[in-house]
Amino acid sequence: MTLRRLGLSALCLSLTLGGTTAVATPPTQHLPLGPDNLTETRDTRTLQPGVTLTTIVRGKTDTNAGWTVEIAIPSSSPDPDAPAAAISDQAAANKAADKLRAAGLEPRVEDVPTPRLADAGGGSLGYRVRLGLFANKADADALRTKVTAAGLSGSSIYTGWDGEPDDIAGSTGPWHVQVLTIDPKTFRGTLDATYGPDIEQRETTSTLATLTGATAAINAGFFVLDPKSGAPGDPAGVGVYDGRLVSEPTNGRPALVLGPRGTSVDRFTWRGEVRGVGKPLPLDGLNRVPGLIRNCGGTADDLPTAKPMHDTTCTDADELIAFDESYGVATPSGPGAEVVLDRRGIVTAIRTTTRGGAIPEGGRTVQAIGNLVAPLLAAARVGKPLTVRSTLFDERGRPVPLSRRTTIVNGGPELVRDGQIHATAAADGMVQGTASFYYGWVHKRNPRTIAGVDDHGRTVLITADGRNVNSLGLSISEAAAVAKSFHLTEAINLDGGGSTTMVADGKVLNTPSDAAGERPVGDALVITK
Repeated sequence: MTLRRLGLSALCLSLTLGGTTAVATPPTQHLPLGPDNLTETRDTRTLQPGVTLTTIVRGKTDTNAGWTVEIAIPSSSPDPDAPAAAISDQAAANKAADKLRAAGLEPRVEDVPTPRLADAGGGSLGYRVRLGLFANKADADALRTKVTAAGLSGSSIYTGWDGEPDDIAGSTGPWHVQVLTIDPKTFRGTLDATYGPDIEQRETTSTLATLTGATAAINAGFFVLDPKSGAPGDPAGVGVYDGRLVSEPTNGRPALVLGPRGTSVDRFTWRGEVRGVGKPLPLDGLNRVPGLIRNCGGTADDLPTAKPMHDTTCTDADELIAFDESYGVATPSGPGAEVVLDRRGIVTAIRTTTRGGAIPEGGRTVQAIGNLVAPLLAAARVGKPLTVRSTLFDERGRPVPLSRRTTIVNGGPELVRDGQIHATAAADGMVQGTASFYYGWVHKRNPRTIAGVDDHGRTVLITADGRNVNSLGLSISEAAAVAKSFHLTEAINLDGGGSTTMVADGKVLNTPSDAAGERPVGDALVITK
């Protein structure tokens, strides 16, 4: 990849005086997490001219928090295959609780209020059923075996990960937050994104940092993880690297833009087509497995929806997908057809019964499945040109000019707009058919990665550890509040959970939450000298 130079700046959290570092907190004197009187420490150091790293530790172990067993409540739907859920209506929750009481256990049914976001939340999410409160997970696990014996299932949950409004204000933590900032007055390096050798494979953030010689890096956009949902590593949304659009947007979802004019958060749609002979053929996607649309937000014939739907894989039996060398060594194989183009756009081969094979150097291929096979084959002739076009549009419907200095990575939800908290969980596909997804993904505390720009044009990259007792993580409501506390005028939530990683000087600074350690990801933001 080619790294680019940015006119960006950093959140000025430190002043160097006589070789020592004095911490200068922003106007908001502490993170907006827990009571105001919690202890908070901030350590700031310079990684390279114009780049600072601030490590923030806030709060202490909450004496009121502990391990509990949270029940998977059987569905009250007449559909026998309807899944159990962590959140349900009161009748279903009471029924599950009665079953536990009949087995000699002592459950509690809890109403779950949730903070109000820009387009979701507020009021009650529903009801959950819990048992016990213990100082350690082992005791909760022991109680969980009794729940299983009673005919229900459940999980051992640390209550410090809850995201109810009272808990957000009252929890004592702790929280571990890392902040990278970049100041254009002294920054002469580059900020860019990389997916590594190709889109199809995943690499850890630390590996991507090593490959690019980065001083620091954080994980970036959402990506395909399960091979059943596509090619692992494929961005699950828009991807522009060095000015090349290699992954189409999840239509309407926000993305982080690193461009010639600085950093911003924008929403995108796109249009692509193949032109040969006759009527142009509309493209469905770029560099992904045909028929599988991770996070949805595709075309009108996609199932179950054309709207964004986070962590969902939509399907389409009739698709036309264009590939270039960024995808990998070979295109996906399977039924359908494929046309191979050289670097001039001339058809050099046509795979008529199956698709999959090498991508020529500097060239590309176009794959068709379903009812689009015949139109593609009719348009292609060996030795004749076939033109692939794709255009990105902003939320006003204007074409987006892409230069080699343009980088765009997907994310969501939006967190801050015009300097105000503006968390758009519904618009960005986090409000789904049941409350349980919202409960686990939006409402509860999780590891988070945040990016944005402040009111002086300074770029801020943030990671917050979570899913452990030493760092609770952030709900989406808290993530938005944290972003605003750094005076970000625009901010977006990037991929989080086990993906959340920050690397500096060759070391992983945070504690990734996956049991296996640092997770291989789809792409990363990298800072180089």
